[in-house]
Amino acid sequence: MHFADINVLLVYSPHITPRLNYILKIFFGNNFILTDNREIFFEHHEIKINYSFDRISLDDLWIQPCGLLFQDDVKQQIVESFTWNTLKVFFKTEGNIPFDIFSASFYLITCYEEYLPHIKDEYGRYSHVNSLAFRENFLNLPLVNLWMKEFKKLLKAEFPSYNPADKVFTFIPTYDIDIAYAYLHKPVLNNLGGFYKELFTGKWKQLSERANVFRGSKKDPFDTYQWLDNMHVRYKLKPIYFFLIAERRKSYDKNISPHNKAMHNLIQQHTAKYEVGIHPSWQSGDDEKVLSQEIQLLSEIAQKVIANSRQHYIRMDLPGTYRRLIENGIKDEHSMGYGSINGFRNSYCMAHQWFDLEKNKTTNLIVHPFCYMEANSFF
Repeated sequence: MHFADINVLLVYSPHITPRLNYILKIFFGNNFILTDNREIFFEHHEIKINYSFDRISLDDLWIQPCGLLFQDDVKQQIVESFTWNTLKVFFKTEGNIPFDIFSASFYLITCYEEYLPHIKDEYGRYSHVNSLAFRENFLNLPLVNLWMKEFKKLLKAEFPSYNPADKVFTFIPTYDIDIAYAYLHKPVLNNLGGFYKELFTGKWKQLSERANVFRGSKKDPFDTYQWLDNMHVRYKLKPIYFFLIAERRKSYDKNISPHNKAMHNLIQQHTAKYEVGIHPSWQSGDDEKVLSQEIQLLSEIAQKVIANSRQHYIRMDLPGTYRRLIENGIKDEHSMGYGSINGFRNSYCMAHQWFDLEKNKTTNLIVHPFCYMEANSFF
């Protein structure tokens, strides 16, 4: 067997599974061929990886499986960390490297541990303190990407002709418009309530600010949209704005009404220049019909199909939240991070397809991990 592209790898495995296919695509894109034919693999003398329990030949790169990628269910795994090339690793095996890099990467990228029983935080979310990354102190690292970098060096040393293209770093600023304005365009009763609360509690600074905004002598403190526009132009950025448009002000949903003319104008102004998406309300997490209604409403206001989403308060539960978003036409999801601490929730920093562990299949939903939220640093 001979490949026209010298960067295409032949991977042998005695078991070809959806999980193995998925993680190989994460590592190599479309530049690999997976076979369970031992003879074809043995006779191939170019770039090849043996992903099986035994070494086949001396000219292959051998990764011994731990078995996770050959399973089709979700169950507690034995995870014991150690160090390889200064990096934390787990799923110890034999081979050219001392761990099953494919299974460990799959475990982290798919948030495998979030499907297992766990204690939730005060907002009903998966708490970062439960995560392996937090416990083993690598939450601040895109660990899978670093493993991949080391693995690429190993492949290059074994097969000098191997030279895949490097990924290019891209910075994308994203904004959740939870509360579009601090004082303006809110119901009269809300502003009166805020005025008297500040008056009777002696919050003179806020009271003065509120009065100055309504007198027109000061800009609403949340109206930073022009400042952001100027920054985007200066640094040639392509941001995404996520709008919360709950029709009822309730609980953690405090934005101005989506039927307010000012809100319509704000959404349409941003749609004309940038990508916009839905910021599903807290209420939508309790009622699936609300999610559908909010996406439809935003689509009508923006006059475009809504394909981007990020959860309010990063309130998500796997696999339910992602499945509901898929059912409602969302293509790109931006909630893969924590709402309580900065870091890499699934230890990976590149956009990738979501793998539904319970259904054991790759979906068309693209997950865009984020690693930094300013509120996490402030609070």
